[in-house]
Amino acid sequence: MALIKKSCFFLLFWLVAAKVPAIAQTVKTELLIIGGGASGTTAGVQAARMGTNVLIIEETQWLGGMLTSAGVSAIDGNHQMPSGLWGEFRQKLYNYYGGPAAVETGWVSNTLFEPSVGNKLLKELAQEKNLTIWYNTKWEDLKKTEYGWKVTVRQGKKKRAVEAKLIIDATELGDVMAKAGATYDIGMDSRYETGEEFAPEKANDIIQDMTYVVVLKDYGKGKDKTIKKPAGYNPKEFDCACDVSDPAADGGPNENCLEMMGYGKLPNNKYMINWPKCGNDIYLNIIEKSPEERAEALKEAKLHTLRFLYYLQTELGFKNLGIADDEFPTADKLPMIPYHRESRRVDGLARFALQHVAKPFDQKEAYYRTGIAVGDYTIDHHHLKNPEAPDIDFVKIKVPSYNVPLGSLIPKGVEDLIVAEKSISVTNIVNGATRLQPVVLGIGQAAGALAGVALKNNVEPREVSIREVQQVLLDSKAYLMPYIDVKPQDPHFQAIQRIGATGILKGVGLPYKWANQTWFYPERPISEYELVSGLKLYYEELKAFQASGQNLTLKVFAEVLSAIDPALTYEKVAAEWVKLQLGEQAAPEVELNRRQAAVMVDQLLNPFAKPVDFNGQLL
Repeated sequence: MALIKKSCFFLLFWLVAAKVPAIAQTVKTELLIIGGGASGTTAGVQAARMGTNVLIIEETQWLGGMLTSAGVSAIDGNHQMPSGLWGEFRQKLYNYYGGPAAVETGWVSNTLFEPSVGNKLLKELAQEKNLTIWYNTKWEDLKKTEYGWKVTVRQGKKKRAVEAKLIIDATELGDVMAKAGATYDIGMDSRYETGEEFAPEKANDIIQDMTYVVVLKDYGKGKDKTIKKPAGYNPKEFDCACDVSDPAADGGPNENCLEMMGYGKLPNNKYMINWPKCGNDIYLNIIEKSPEERAEALKEAKLHTLRFLYYLQTELGFKNLGIADDEFPTADKLPMIPYHRESRRVDGLARFALQHVAKPFDQKEAYYRTGIAVGDYTIDHHHLKNPEAPDIDFVKIKVPSYNVPLGSLIPKGVEDLIVAEKSISVTNIVNGATRLQPVVLGIGQAAGALAGVALKNNVEPREVSIREVQQVLLDSKAYLMPYIDVKPQDPHFQAIQRIGATGILKGVGLPYKWANQTWFYPERPISEYELVSGLKLYYEELKAFQASGQNLTLKVFAEVLSAIDPALTYEKVAAEWVKLQLGEQAAPEVELNRRQAAVMVDQLLNPFAKPVDFNGQLL
């Protein structure tokens, strides 16, 4: 035995002395998420809460991606829709800083925070027993196996192998799905392909400008934190930086340098510098480049941001604002990654286009029935830094709030793969809205729910019950429909969301400034005609039913239901009314509002249980 021990010792000594890398044991997991950004984090949390064994691999030391590692710590949109894990994260921010008012520090957003705090709180959110996270880990290769996938990763000089049944691509640029063989688009689509009148006639490979954010800190009056003059600095490049006029409004330039600086003011006297007009946006399309080529190209993006900072400090006099020394764990104190507004866009089971956003109930694809994440931000594209970009005023494209279809997360032709982040199946135009942080957080949560359901039932993502995935999300207080007037704490939230997702009762959408809206109007009276018209989509028994335009009474409501199911007599309907505590009395002449009708239909008919396909059509 002693001889064996000595032999093992000398073998180990020889291996170390010879610097032979140890071969790590293959790790197996049910779900591998590549990328711990905004969507990767919420995907991991959601799937882990469902009992799925999850591993996230993340290149940096942080969670959050664009929210944190890229420094874009000002949430755009969804202030009135605190959906699911976005709502949980926002509540953590409220608790940390001291309430909603404490994070309304800059005018670009209702929720601003320090990136380092965002990372800290997301790591708290990710403390789930079924969730493991490997930081400072890069994926290098992947191949399809009988089990699912085998992925080679690198941690420093050590390589490891991970076997996973299912992968979620939560990378910033859609690198995994491209390597896996999924088809995808980059750049602007042709209007003849997508049917979008605002798209250019010919497709091109032009993407949105990116930004290398810098976070500044106020070091106090009299302090001079001016950086060394960057190479290539030209103050003329930033001449219009103080123009704070609203591109969505009609009006001339509004020059106000102090207001420009207040755009991304963060708590604790810090400033997020992520400014499009003569600011630090830059045009770089590095999507198809190698990691080495990307790193080289991003040097120019960093340099451009430093030039803008030098302009702020010298030409505009903000010498007291210097690069924050307590935010990012990098040598230059700049973010770990740039802010990518656009990436590859996968060819998915559902391609979400502008017409589905603008008029969701009028399309042949009823994508709204398959909704899994919501957004209310306007169509916002950044193209000021590329003179070759078509002159399209994207912000003037008026749309209501919307929901993202589940099929946009599932690539065609590749099994055991789900796509998240900004690489979902949407058109270039729609990407200008779905790229925003709270939407991506919701997309990630939906990807996690989809993975959890697929793994539980041992089916491919394309084979799942859409309604089962949606119910998981509802149980997590996530929105399927973008109704701003029925919040998750409402006792009838789930019922109204389910009926909305059937299309039996539809919401009313409208464009509104930078936060578009859709209203359910739960307290409005409902007519006989409105209810019967919606129910006819699901129940042939009502084909010949004649409905008037009068307000719906409990008596007529029971007549409608009994035409579908004779067992639903007036007495049973009235008893359910009392049980659900929907009104003070259950009299035949009682008039129903949209809330009461939705809750009763959900409870007594359960049309949500009728399956739909990825186009939203009834099966």
